[in-house]
Amino acid sequence: MMYEQIREDTLFIILYAGVTFMAMMASCYLLLRRANAIAPDVTPPLRLRRWTGALFAAIALSHVWYMPILFLSSSEDIKLCDLIGGLLDSLTYFPLAIAVLFAMLQDRRRPMWPIAVMMAPIIAGNAWNLVTRSYALLPMLYGYYLLMCLGLILYMIRASRQYGRWLRDNFSDLEHKEVWQSFVVLAAMLLMFAIYALANESRAYVYAMLVVCTVLIGYLLWRVETLSDLSDTVSRKTRTFRTIAGNIGPLLKQHCEEPQLYLQYDISLAQLATQIGVNRSYLSKHFASQGITYNAYINGLRIQHFVKLYREAVATHQPVTAQQLAHQSGFRNYNTFSAAFKRMMGMNTTEWMLTVKS
Repeated sequence: MMYEQIREDTLFIILYAGVTFMAMMASCYLLLRRANAIAPDVTPPLRLRRWTGALFAAIALSHVWYMPILFLSSSEDIKLCDLIGGLLDSLTYFPLAIAVLFAMLQDRRRPMWPIAVMMAPIIAGNAWNLVTRSYALLPMLYGYYLLMCLGLILYMIRASRQYGRWLRDNFSDLEHKEVWQSFVVLAAMLLMFAIYALANESRAYVYAMLVVCTVLIGYLLWRVETLSDLSDTVSRKTRTFRTIAGNIGPLLKQHCEEPQLYLQYDISLAQLATQIGVNRSYLSKHFASQGITYNAYINGLRIQHFVKLYREAVATHQPVTAQQLAHQSGFRNYNTFSAAFKRMMGMNTTEWMLTVKS
């Protein structure tokens, strides 16, 4: 039997215990430590830290309640332990993994009750299997789980596109805010768990599970600690502002363009609205009426500033690099600058600089 082979595999037991300890320590770190050891200059979302910490705790506990299988000899006892583990996983690990996906989206606070609705058939099926001490419903549960994963992936693709638009409408810098790759990786991992289950727990897939858990813990820990907390923009209460739509253009010129406020790194739409003294929603509507996003507005001003600095450098024969001027123009990341420059100017930075020199 596969479990008998595993019990004799010392390497597997060591790896199993190592992953359990790793998950437990990662959970304690996120739930008990407030400081950010991975990216000290980033304040991660507290809600996401808590959900991820709970997920890591569920991973550790999942390894704990499957651990007796490594020491049991009776096939009936192994089946009972396996059925209990399946029910506990459906109550903890799987719903918490989905909750982490939802918590990564900071454009609005998404309710968690749909997770309970999605998981209810799996929980009920696993409970029935445990009561009857059989695997009779497993094929149906596997099929439902795969459909649920597919639906979740489609939902996250749609939600991440909405989230991307929200970021571009509210933030000038998008570094450490995009979470698209997180959805792709986590969705792939959910499918790997499903494939593992459908593979009838062969020895190779048991090892693959340990690898997946290790990657999942490390990746999520890095993602949580490098993702900026944007809740201030989402939850800030609307204040009483002087709001006259026709005055927003002059106010932007007076309080943003002339004092070069756009040179500040990571200035958000909410911060700019406060600075010029208008309601954030009105400022957002102003940019929409101009056919641009907030991100495009700020980057346009920064590129104009870059053009000015470079022309001055050429006129005075000062040796400069595009990277230096991009940084002085408010761009934290040169790749972001290059993409924005090409969209606005219709050519890349090197081509444009050559036309100015010629």
